[in-house]
Amino acid sequence: MRIIAIFCVFFLFGCGPDTSKSGPILSPEDVSLGFFTAIYVDKDIKKAQLYVSDPMKEVISHYHIASSVQRHMLNLSMTNVTLEIEEIDIDFFRKSAQDVTVIVKMHGLKGGSPWIDDRTIRLHKNGIKWQIAEILPER
Repeated sequence: MRIIAIFCVFFLFGCGPDTSKSGPILSPEDVSLGFFTAIYVDKDIKKAQLYVSDPMKEVISHYHIASSVQRHMLNLSMTNVTLEIEEIDIDFFRKSAQDVTVIVKMHGLKGGSPWIDDRTIRLHKNGIKWQIAEILPER
């Protein structure tokens, strides 16, 4: 009887999500900040591609360098950037949501002058992983 109980415990703990191959499960906030950090702070488009959907990966790879992504995809070239989440349209029902809109506020230098701006992105849940599906146009 004890062997069956031990077997059941191992079986139950083995049924959780496998984070060893894909890393930890990131929240929409983590994905958003990771993407903008890769583009504006690390200036690494390979790292930025980890956070986006397949169609956006193709577009990002077309630009080759982070400064081009800043100019053409985000319409905002900045340096010395710090980031924060300003707003997220998800609440108690986070587990059942499939699409989320996040507003990321950026503080930095634009043309050598202090600048504060924000960008709105839409994330889609692909299985258990959040991915950036769209960069929404500025209002």
